[in-house]
Amino acid sequence: MEWKSPEDDVIKTLGMDRPSDRKRRLLRWLMAVFGVSALVAVAVAFIYKNNSNTALYVTQKAERGNMVVTVTATGRLEPVNQVDVGTEVSGIIKTVEAAHNNRVKAGQVLARLDTDTLAAQVAQSHAALKSAEARLFEAQATVHEKGNEMERSKRARELSGGKIPSQRDIDAAEAALRRAEAQEATAEAQIEEARAKLRITEANLSKAVIRSPIDGVVLDRKVEPGQTVAASLQSPVLFTLAETLTQMELHVDVDEADVGQVLKGQRATFTVDAYPERLFEAYITEVRYAPKTSEGVVTYEALLAVDNIDMFLRPGMTATAEIKVKQVKDALLVPNAALRFTPPVPEKRSQNGGFISRLFSRRPRTGTQRRDETAKGNAGQRVWVQAEGRPKPVPVTVGASDGRMSEVLSGDIAPGQPLIVDIERSGG
Repeated sequence: MEWKSPEDDVIKTLGMDRPSDRKRRLLRWLMAVFGVSALVAVAVAFIYKNNSNTALYVTQKAERGNMVVTVTATGRLEPVNQVDVGTEVSGIIKTVEAAHNNRVKAGQVLARLDTDTLAAQVAQSHAALKSAEARLFEAQATVHEKGNEMERSKRARELSGGKIPSQRDIDAAEAALRRAEAQEATAEAQIEEARAKLRITEANLSKAVIRSPIDGVVLDRKVEPGQTVAASLQSPVLFTLAETLTQMELHVDVDEADVGQVLKGQRATFTVDAYPERLFEAYITEVRYAPKTSEGVVTYEALLAVDNIDMFLRPGMTATAEIKVKQVKDALLVPNAALRFTPPVPEKRSQNGGFISRLFSRRPRTGTQRRDETAKGNAGQRVWVQAEGRPKPVPVTVGASDGRMSEVLSGDIAPGQPLIVDIERSGG
């Protein structure tokens, strides 16, 4: 069977059963022109379709309403007055008479130390005091004796007309009296020293009984009976007490960018992980000036008073607080996304406008890749509205913001007016 090319079929159809070489070349040229024309038609349709696409803008309406400006800060709950109870004396814990969560009164016994050593020190101090008192009696007797000798020497000298005893003997007797008086003064000083040591040992003995300094609750107990405590350079902590848990403080760290808005008396709400669905009330009592720097971030500590009458909150809980720093009523509000929006700049077409230049031009950039250059140099703020299918800028002056909406102080914006906040697709 004889094979036939597609050209032979075309030739047969056209009535040219025996075409010459020139006719064959002409036929191939016509087929090439036909193919190029088809490609051009497809390209023109594609470009027309792209050029006919219009931008789809996402809008959100301006509205009139109230707005609360808040500052967010995190921190921990602490008792209003927390006291660490320790001991000034060393020894072995004999008994512990308070446990966790116990309510205690001021002066109530919390623990006792073994007092054998301390009692022996008190007895030793008593003996030292008695010894000093005895030395004083001895010194006083010596003074009395030397005084009598001095008086006898003076009388004998008078009766002898100054001959007996000699002046040298008189001087020696007087010096002996002075030494006796000095010994008496030393004995008196030793008595005072002994009495002071006795008071110290008696105080140490009394401190072997650990008592509560306040009315409160035992938050932590760090000792057990039989444990040895050593009070050397620092007093060991035995108990941690809280004066009350019905009134607490929330210590939060406020960022340096927000601390200028936080003032004493401002109200706040906060949440804790234990009760994520519940809001607790608080108010600012103090904003401290001392900075706190952590990993290059500067914060300032603020204290909030918390009413914990129902005892849901516990010391050490982590809380996230929303501090109400400003409240705006009946204001014109615009979304912050509208203030951030900037429309894309369309690509400039070639002056030649030729088909080939558009056909082989580079792919145009999208709106997120190229922004309006004029907006970069504009120090004011503005929003964009649609006018005849195109975005139109409207200058505005904004005030307070809650992070989602901003207050408009001036500008040709009306409540309910759609504002462009984003763009879905832009044409070429």
